[in-house]
Amino acid sequence: MLSVALGRAAVEAGNRVYFTTAADLAARCHKAALEGRWKTCMNFFAGPKLLIIDELGYLPLPEDGASALFQGINQRYLKSSTILTTNVGIADWATAFGDATVAAAMLDRLLHRAAVAGIDGPSYRLRGHQSQAATIRAGVNARVS
Repeated sequence: MLSVALGRAAVEAGNRVYFTTAADLAARCHKAALEGRWKTCMNFFAGPKLLIIDELGYLPLPEDGASALFQGINQRYLKSSTILTTNVGIADWATAFGDATVAAAMLDRLLHRAAVAGIDGPSYRLRGHQSQAATIRAGVNARVS
C-alpha cells in the first residue's frame, strides 16, 4: 500500500511511474530476450521516473529472472527511483535469487543512497477482517457469559 501511495504521489507531481511485479518483469524480459528485443525491454523499464517492483521474493524467479532484474536495476542506478516490496530480508537475498554474486551486486546498487522501510505488524489488507472477527468474537462471548 505504501508503494502505491508513493507512486500515486509521483504521478500527481507529474512524473511517469510504472508498477509491475518481479515475476512479470522477469517474464517480460525473458520473452523480449527470446524475441531479440532485450534492449527495447531494458529501455522500457529504464524510462519511468519511478519504477515500483512489487512482490519480490513471493514467487521464485525463473533461472534468468535474477539476472534480468539486476540488469533493470543497473539501468536505473543513479538515474531514476525504484521501489521494491519484498518479504525477503536482505541477508536472505543470495538464497532467494540462487546467485550470491547477482544478489550482492543488486543490493550494492539498491542500497546506495536508499531508504529502507521495514514494516512489521498486521497486514493492511486484513485489518477489516480482523475488526469483523473481533466484533463476532465479542458477540459470541457476550452470549456465552
